[in-house]
Amino acid sequence: MINLTSVDLKTVKTETLIIPVCEDKTIHDNQAISLLIKKAKQLKEFTGKKDDEVVFYDLEEIKAKRVMFLGLGELEKIDAETLRAFAGRAVKKCMKINLPEALLAVPCGKNMKIEIASVLEAMMEGAFLGNHVFDKYKKEKKIKPLEKIELLVKPDEAKKYSGLPARISTVCAGTILAREWVSTPSNDKRPEQFTKSIVTLAGKEKLKVSVLNEKELKQKKFGAMLAVGAGSNSKARMVVLEYSPKNAKNTIALVGKGVTFDSGGINLKPSGSLEDMKIDMSGAAAVAATLITVAKLKLNVKVVGVIPIVENMPSGSASRPGDVVKSYNGKTVEIGNTDAEGRLILIDALSFCIKKYKPHTIIDIATLTGACVVALGEKIAGVFSFDDGLAKAIELSGKKTHERCWQLPMPDDYKELLKSDLADIKNISNSRWGGAITGALFLAEFAGDARWAHIDIAGPAYIKKEDEYCGAGGTGFGVRLFCDLLDKL
Repeated sequence: MINLTSVDLKTVKTETLIIPVCEDKTIHDNQAISLLIKKAKQLKEFTGKKDDEVVFYDLEEIKAKRVMFLGLGELEKIDAETLRAFAGRAVKKCMKINLPEALLAVPCGKNMKIEIASVLEAMMEGAFLGNHVFDKYKKEKKIKPLEKIELLVKPDEAKKYSGLPARISTVCAGTILAREWVSTPSNDKRPEQFTKSIVTLAGKEKLKVSVLNEKELKQKKFGAMLAVGAGSNSKARMVVLEYSPKNAKNTIALVGKGVTFDSGGINLKPSGSLEDMKIDMSGAAAVAATLITVAKLKLNVKVVGVIPIVENMPSGSASRPGDVVKSYNGKTVEIGNTDAEGRLILIDALSFCIKKYKPHTIIDIATLTGACVVALGEKIAGVFSFDDGLAKAIELSGKKTHERCWQLPMPDDYKELLKSDLADIKNISNSRWGGAITGALFLAEFAGDARWAHIDIAGPAYIKKEDEYCGAGGTGFGVRLFCDLLDKL
């Protein structure tokens, strides 16, 4: 539970007061806090540099068992992400020593260049997201989330932004839902299990839910998608979620790749590349969690989520390299590599979505290519679109939420690399280079004239080592970004 409070520090009773400290400037206009910072800086080991920390116990000036000071570094380098990371770091420190609550002092004053609304939003996000432990599979629950987190603000700010905690909590809860889906091992989220989980939670929010099973997918000729799931005992599903408020003028469609485990198929992945392939449904998790969150927020835009769900396994019934399959829109695809499977399920989902819903804007999100990780690293997603305005809007929402995105080119001449002698198109490039671009160009062939964008989250969907406000595992990348983007679109 996160709330804003304007309590008097002289009378407040709290387990822990946590104060962010700037290295070179004062960022608090609360006199009591400024005096406490001055006391902390008398210690040689604490100057307010980034990652500096010191804890005082049972101070006479305040009725708190401990006062924790955490350094932010130089003023000019403090931005929303600095504050988001501070709040997450502060909460995680309290969790590790089993504290039940924390009070975080919000920086404010003439030296702060960030608007107070952005400060509060960032700190609440960091605190909420940091206050999460995925320990479903552990017998011993050693670390527990805090029961209460409060942000100390001025009385007028507490009143003005009283509605902010509920909205931020809703969006962050959606992010955590996506995280937990991604972190769940593949044996507990085979297509039928993952589908059931989505349907159950979406139903609680009164979203319109429809599911196409394998028989219906065959009848409707989802040939590319079915080719991917052909080798698994767990049959393919297509989940469609609809949020339709009254008087909404535009329909925004989100499509998420849902490969619950990607072995590579007949083109089996080597050891070292297999172990984390439970994450290959991160796009599906982001889309499903976004629709559930949008319904809770009651945004005034119609949103459709189309989620193709399969398991890519090798077996006697699996698709082979060299096979030719017919996609939903009628184009034939030569399978050059069975490990380029995500794009096959996405093209059927995109074609279906565009034909049925005729959306104003359609965005797909997928852990699509290792090539994108090579290009942008593990913390930035690649964005591809022929609509520069849409790509820019995605980038801006990514900047605000720190779910960073970077637009990459889609040169027309690269389409030559996808030519097939047998079929209309090949699912993998004839070159080893530029794989993220050719993957996007392949999808573009099935987006038609739609206002479309593709987000490749192969890098930022998962982290192996915890950071300030995310534990090791799924990051929930895309939920906060989409919620911000949908609000703007």
